[in-house]
Amino acid sequence: MRVIVTGAGGLIGSEAVRFFQKRSLVWGIDNDMRSVFFGPQGSVKSTIEDLQKLDGYVHLWSDISDEDQISSIFKKIRPDIIIHCAAQPSHDKAASIPLLDFKVNAFGTLNLLEATRKYCNSDAVFIHMSTNKVYGDKPNNLELIESDLRYDFSDEKFSNGIDETLSIDQCMHSLFGASKVSADIIAQEYGRYFELNTGIFRGGCLTGPQHAGVELHGFLSYIVKCALQEKPYVIFGYKGKQVRDQIHSSDVISAFNRFIENPIPGEVFNIGGGKENSASILEVINLIEDITGRRLMYNISESNRAGDHICYYTDLSKLRQKFPGWKITRSLREIIEEIVGEIK
Repeated sequence: MRVIVTGAGGLIGSEAVRFFQKRSLVWGIDNDMRSVFFGPQGSVKSTIEDLQKLDGYVHLWSDISDEDQISSIFKKIRPDIIIHCAAQPSHDKAASIPLLDFKVNAFGTLNLLEATRKYCNSDAVFIHMSTNKVYGDKPNNLELIESDLRYDFSDEKFSNGIDETLSIDQCMHSLFGASKVSADIIAQEYGRYFELNTGIFRGGCLTGPQHAGVELHGFLSYIVKCALQEKPYVIFGYKGKQVRDQIHSSDVISAFNRFIENPIPGEVFNIGGGKENSASILEVINLIEDITGRRLMYNISESNRAGDHICYYTDLSKLRQKFPGWKITRSLREIIEEIVGEIK
């Protein structure tokens, strides 16, 4: 099998490379745009250098939004599997670079899909790493219960979290969310219209020890880093009670592999840690202290991020129904312990 992974230096991309490199020839595409988005602290160059030591891996410092580059790559390799993880990933950063954000997230995805349609066999599989931000702030319209440390859904319908039927229309998304909606829909369309084997995975908080967390992206990795390095942390609004679910990158790749084995063209899946791996920021702070003995220095800003979710965790029912062999293997505590070990 011939596999292309975009965003190969990132969290999910690097996990995909390591997974598929054991059984396939893998080409990674990543030009370290994270260093452009977030500065030197966001660079994934060291991760790319580690990947280049693997047998059967070839790295390409190419731009996914460059038509000539991508056409040339796909025409030569003609991959069987495309794992598309490259993106401008920050909810906040997109507002200062809207053209670049859309070029990377929306046009870059379209460019890759068209190259797949033109140069790959009809049974090729295209995995698109989408985001729960395609739902915009729609989850904030749901009735919530507030407790001492967190918010939660009050409606029994959402007792297991947000599923794929929630509308993505007529709400605030952030510009990042809007560009990712465009990519999400076009990936669906290439599946439904052109019958390409596209799978769209709307990720919650994806994490792992190799995550290069920064203030504007990579919440769990960054907050653990702040606690261990005694750096002050700012919580943006909602009293620190906003809730997220965390999923380890290896569990994400396991879901991708299930889809590759039995693709469903244009199908959408929410993927995240689920209710059992959900926690508010305040609960995460307490858990980090319990694990490390370090108390995070933080303050809470009264201003929340525009379009940010108050409470979001993933209903995994559809994913589990379609792929009954798939499951979450890492608890939230185990994920934090692994991140702590990597940072130390």
